[in-house]
Amino acid sequence: MTPSDTPRNLEAAPQGSFIDAIIEIARVDGDAPKTLGDVVDALDDRAFGLLILILAIPCLVPGLPGAQLIAVPICLLGLQIAAGRHEPWLPGWAMRAKLKPEWLSAVADFAGKRLRWTERLSRPRWRWVAHGAGERIIGLIIALASVTIMLPITNTIPSLAITVAAVGLLQRDGIFAGAGALLALGWITALCVLIFGLITGAGFAATFVGEHAPWLGEWFK
Repeated sequence: MTPSDTPRNLEAAPQGSFIDAIIEIARVDGDAPKTLGDVVDALDDRAFGLLILILAIPCLVPGLPGAQLIAVPICLLGLQIAAGRHEPWLPGWAMRAKLKPEWLSAVADFAGKRLRWTERLSRPRWRWVAHGAGERIIGLIIALASVTIMLPITNTIPSLAITVAAVGLLQRDGIFAGAGALLALGWITALCVLIFGLITGAGFAATFVGEHAPWLGEWFK
């Protein structure tokens, strides 16, 4: 993608079908191998939302191998949205990453069959949530949600949240963007409570055993 100093037109209405754009990217050059950089070059000024969506869709599969690696560029893109960057940047190793044609085809097929309803229901509304300061907050929440994808077998819910939020950004739909953000925040909160409970419970159990049943500790020595 050619760098540009022209900011994204955040007030503009969506430019055609974003799902058709994903299908077209998968169709170009047939079975020729592509890199992530090739995909970035093929995107229009909706690059952030489209790229996040393309990366988030495979992570919807529970326990997907490699989801932790895919989450890294999603996190970087979310942080760039939060920083107000106009065009996506990814490190060289990510841009050179090979994308199998069947992988892109599967993403396009899923989008075409399972996400068409998002295009029918989403439209420009509550724009204050999906652009400007609201867009930056959504970007930060996407970045935080992507971190939880990196945890073992926790990728489906945050990936769904990121997918819905990305659709909201693409369609300038504050309801979709806000719903995705709320789902992500709910998931992050639940994980934090669970982790805190495990840590607190482990500490309580260790104290209890030390004070009331020290003989149990001898079993683990």
